[in-house]
Amino acid sequence: MALHGHYSEAAVFTSLAQALTPRWRVIALDQRGHGESDRATRYERDDCIADVVAFHRHLGLGPVPVLGHSLGGVNAYQFAARHPDKVSELIVEDIGAVVDCDWSFTTRLPSPAPSRQALVAALGATAPYLECSFRSGSQGWGFSFGIDDTVMPQKALNGDHWDDWTSLSCPTLLVRGTRSDELAADHAREMVDRHGGQAGLVELAAGHVVHHDAPQQFAAVVTAFLAQAR
Repeated sequence: MALHGHYSEAAVFTSLAQALTPRWRVIALDQRGHGESDRATRYERDDCIADVVAFHRHLGLGPVPVLGHSLGGVNAYQFAARHPDKVSELIVEDIGAVVDCDWSFTTRLPSPAPSRQALVAALGATAPYLECSFRSGSQGWGFSFGIDDTVMPQKALNGDHWDDWTSLSCPTLLVRGTRSDELAADHAREMVDRHGGQAGLVELAAGHVVHHDAPQQFAAVVTAFLAQAR
């Protein structure tokens, strides 16, 4: 079960799903405010975790491996901490136990744009990370998320989540990008040291979005972790 980060949606895990076939089936969720999911009036921590609980219940599954990136990473480890009977293994991609998110990038996003090419040009180097969320509408080209629907969960994500992290008991893999501006190396090592059960850290030559910058290496470490955990 895979949970994406801000500015993204379930489809971002397509290449990972292909890499894990046929041993694993990846089921990903457009989280609230993103992709084709409904917009909401609330984006508090408990609301996001309740969505994951409802998704798991809808799928009718027992304990499953859960993977999450950034926003999805916090959602994943809080879900695992609060519902340990539903998670067999946990993979957290480049997010910490303490989060200090800067949402100024969100408020500067260029939308709408007159064409897809204009949107790509306005985004510059960040375009490849957001392109799965590009949408064409009556006003032009924009995103499958709203600005307010991204700022609100970013604000709610900030804080100290050590209590959830240290209460984890399932086998956990923390994946960090060595060029990440979100998860510092010393914080990642502290997370492994303070994990309540068995945890490992893998660092790959990537930025914050490891699955985008190093897709083959990311798929390989996920595959190896799941095989070892079983």
